[in-house]
Amino acid sequence: MKRVVLVAVREFVVTVSNRAFIVGLLVMPVLIATFAVLGPRLFNFRDFKVEGDVRIIDPTGLVVPQLRTALDARRIAARRAEVTQRALQNAPPVVRDLAGNRGSQAIQTALGPVPIIIAHEETKRLLSRAKDPNRPLPTVTFSDRYSLKVGTQRLELSYHGDAHEPGNIFIYAPDQQTLMVIDMVFPGWMPWRRFALAHDIPGYFAQMQQIRDIPFKTLVGGHVARTGTHADVDRQIAFLEDLKVAATRALGATKPGAGLDAEVAAQNPWAVFDDYIDRVVIQCVNELTPTWSKQLAAYDIYIWDQCYAMEQSLRID
Repeated sequence: MKRVVLVAVREFVVTVSNRAFIVGLLVMPVLIATFAVLGPRLFNFRDFKVEGDVRIIDPTGLVVPQLRTALDARRIAARRAEVTQRALQNAPPVVRDLAGNRGSQAIQTALGPVPIIIAHEETKRLLSRAKDPNRPLPTVTFSDRYSLKVGTQRLELSYHGDAHEPGNIFIYAPDQQTLMVIDMVFPGWMPWRRFALAHDIPGYFAQMQQIRDIPFKTLVGGHVARTGTHADVDRQIAFLEDLKVAATRALGATKPGAGLDAEVAAQNPWAVFDDYIDRVVIQCVNELTPTWSKQLAAYDIYIWDQCYAMEQSLRID
């Protein structure tokens, strides 16, 4: 019996020491498991999207501006056009003639389909009226609200009526709590002249309150040196409220023609009104300056414009 056991042990050792056995027992299961994991990805024709953030550590401060410039969409388009023009210089005359006659259409076809442009229906009406080839018409329009979903990302577009310009919309990214409203809020700064040339000043005041009600953390206003916060919105609303009160008081306390020569006033009514408006604005500016001259950057540049626009809106709107 002992001899049988010894023979069995010897045969087992010889068998398990064989290279084929080792490959079959150990390597093959690993290969099968690897193929089971990678096979669906290798033989699946769907594109797998890789998403993530790239962090750039740039102590010199030189890389990021140059990278931003290089990746700017307009510069990329310009480089494409330049490469196309260089290629056409060496092309046969027939090809050059074709490109000259239908160049933009051919380039557009080569670069891909026309992008989807989403805008308010009033924007499309105004662009149709302008007939500007450099400003393509929207391909999708909406009247009140539009929810845009691309992959896992979502944007809520909404129209709140006329304020800065007809057709201007709010763009809100709820997951990122980021709101984009252009030419309305100027974080830390005096608004640009005459409420940034607002088309409807009462509408401008109303939309400032609507901006305040949205639960954003970051506000993209389109101008000045930084993004905004709710504190910036609150500060601008407080300034607008003080501005309205100051202009109302100035209009109530100022009389047309006061202090002017009666004969001159009778001969030139425009001079009378110009003098009246100037005195209203001077009083408005004088009332606001002690409180706001140190709170808003460039206060001194556009405070006169704001008072002129405010008194006019109070008289006309």
